[in-house]
Amino acid sequence: MQIEHRGRRPIVPASAYVAPTAVLCGAVALGENCRVLHGAVLSAEDGEVTLGSNVVVMENALVRGRRDHPARIGEAVLIGPHAHVNGATVEDEAFLATGTSLFPGSVVGARAEMRINSVLHVGSRLEAGTVVPIGWVAVGVPARLLSPESHNDIWEIQQQMDFPGVVYGVSKDAAMREVMARQVAFYGEHMNDRVVEVPGP
Repeated sequence: MQIEHRGRRPIVPASAYVAPTAVLCGAVALGENCRVLHGAVLSAEDGEVTLGSNVVVMENALVRGRRDHPARIGEAVLIGPHAHVNGATVEDEAFLATGTSLFPGSVVGARAEMRINSVLHVGSRLEAGTVVPIGWVAVGVPARLLSPESHNDIWEIQQQMDFPGVVYGVSKDAAMREVMARQVAFYGEHMNDRVVEVPGP
């Protein structure tokens, strides 16, 4: 399904394939020969989502673009099932395995690999060719790789990355009611969305 959001429509070249149950919403631009599989969602909220050529977005993955952090995917990238790419940049030939999570402002360097359920935190940069092990967390610039058991070390670095400010636009001391009031208003923009008619083959 293709949806017009905030007055912008997806751009899909004839060489691309978008599964009938996938969703492209707003300022999403696919490169040549892209494949967006069943259940995947590419949502340009108030920023763009751009994919280079020969990108595969697998089942139930989410790629979200934001005003200050558009989602930019390079060429020959695999985004695995249930991956979450939120306002991140993924450079050419990177591999994102099942369940990986990339937060706003993060960058995955060229030919890097994020293995199953690994995480790249807000504003962090994974250097080219780096491999993040299964379930591990990468945080900082350049990203430091830490096991899930290293919560205190992860938190020490993450505190300096301003997660609430980058993701929600609030101070770290903001109450959940303030956070959610902003989120409800932000996502309320979808109430004005319009499904775009896509001509058949």
